[in-house]
Amino acid sequence: MKYHDYYATLGVARNASQDEIKRAYRKLAQKYHPDRNKSAEAEDKFKEINEAYEVLGDQQKRARYDALGSGYHHGDEFGAGPGGPGGFGGGFGGDDFGAGGFSDFFSQFFGGGFGGPGGPGGGQGRSVRGQDVEAEAPVPLELLVTGGAHTIRVSDGRGGARSLKVNVPAGSAPGRRIRLSGQGQPSPMGGPAGDLYLVLTLREEDRDRVDGNHIIQELPITPWEAALGAKVPVTLPDGKRINMSVPAGSQSGRKLRIPKRGFAGGDLFLELMIHTPPAKTDEAREFYEEMRASMPYDPR
Repeated sequence: MKYHDYYATLGVARNASQDEIKRAYRKLAQKYHPDRNKSAEAEDKFKEINEAYEVLGDQQKRARYDALGSGYHHGDEFGAGPGGPGGFGGGFGGDDFGAGGFSDFFSQFFGGGFGGPGGPGGGQGRSVRGQDVEAEAPVPLELLVTGGAHTIRVSDGRGGARSLKVNVPAGSAPGRRIRLSGQGQPSPMGGPAGDLYLVLTLREEDRDRVDGNHIIQELPITPWEAALGAKVPVTLPDGKRINMSVPAGSQSGRKLRIPKRGFAGGDLFLELMIHTPPAKTDEAREFYEEMRASMPYDPR
């Protein structure tokens, strides 16, 4: 069995990124597609390109291929005897592509082609699935908690953007991936489009409201509620309203904990913020003057 150097086939370095491999494949596939290139060697070259991309374009297959080592070169005999590097016996001679459009080397290590009629595994090599795409989807914190439909804008890869409607499951945490079938890159060869994976993230203005799996929500209170204690209405991130007990003698910055109302078992913390009424009237100013005289207090 002859070793196939898939990196050489696509003309990329062994440390090439997945994007570099994809670009090289598209360029060569367009050049050697039998519908465009009528030369005698175009179809065989096109099959070689598809075989190389079927391996290097898939990270798991690429890792398995790389594990064979870089000491082999195109055309070298590989695993020709018992105990050889591939762990196979003899009988794999030849460098031609086998039935089904893939070489013996590919079939032995990766189990054949795409498995669909009309695709490379079916002998034509002309139906290649588009690449999957991953993109961030910033959403409001409350939407992660409650779930619901949301419209996001995703780059189309050509300097523009498109709008997509996505259903966010209730109780989602930042980092959750949502798959949109057929919304990825179109196939360069007329096959099915890839999938789009949206990674849910928080909007910039919401990111300071999260600490790990915990949610922090500001709770405004009056000076007398802080000093004397009170029950104050609170709207939680999921929209539910409760009455929260504020202990007497509370100060700004104190956090009141509500268990299991964060992400993935985290908690919700209500951070108290004392808001002082403005002294806009003579009566209000007189009240503050009386307070200053009767309650001397230096918080510093």
